[in-house]
Amino acid sequence: MTGFGERIRSVLGERGPLCVGIDPHASLLAEWGLETSAAGARELGLRVVEAASTRVGIVKPQVSFFERYGSAGFAALEDVIAAARDAGLVVIADAKRGDIGSTMDAYAGAWLTPGSPLEADAVTVNPFLGVGSLAPAFDLAEKSGKGVFVLAATSNAEAFETQRARLDGGETVSARIVAEVSARNAQRTREGEWGDLGLVIGGTVDWADAGLAAFSPPAPILGPGFGHQGAGIADLARFGAAAEWVIASESRSILRAGPSGIAAAITRRAGEYLDRR
Repeated sequence: MTGFGERIRSVLGERGPLCVGIDPHASLLAEWGLETSAAGARELGLRVVEAASTRVGIVKPQVSFFERYGSAGFAALEDVIAAARDAGLVVIADAKRGDIGSTMDAYAGAWLTPGSPLEADAVTVNPFLGVGSLAPAFDLAEKSGKGVFVLAATSNAEAFETQRARLDGGETVSARIVAEVSARNAQRTREGEWGDLGLVIGGTVDWADAGLAAFSPPAPILGPGFGHQGAGIADLARFGAAAEWVIASESRSILRAGPSGIAAAITRRAGEYLDRR
């Protein structure tokens, strides 16, 4: 079974780094002429999948914009995820789950179990109950050929005090998270391959300010913050030698092209990333 890291490596090499976020904000639903409802979120999601399927390799549904509608929203999300996976897209469920013990095990089961209603290819997780608390997700991902993206250094100002805090050894919290995830990858990754456990590092993050440095083995980096949030293609240089590992996530900057313009917007933006090479 091909591991998630190697699968992402192949997708990035073939189709480029652009990841299209599926974020059915209420304002976007209105712009698309859709109801502010689970049905509207489903319709937007399915249209994005259709437009993305032949143009990029990765999509990232933001779970909260479906969850807000309760059980109907989760049913809509199930349909969107299934359609995306059937189309051959890698689906990263942006759920940011994090807990301990059996609770973390249940979260992992929801998103990473083959055949589950919400089965995705990877899920985002929050490590602030300790990276070790995420072991159930790591174990299931590795068993099932799935991926996990651990929040490490985000772009939002509210995170700076916590994530850039210095520990007793002088490293930042962000750097410690990267080190712990990398250590787990090193134990389970064959030489020359990419690790299955990825990291979330924002596209606007200054690596020196965040206390980050090069790490190994290579692993996928989910880079939110591109497009509407301010990071541009030139900001891939912030990642240094790891730039080729980055999944550049954009949502509103593309979705605001509307239902009639989204296919062209994805084509154009994907091409701009590929032209950078």
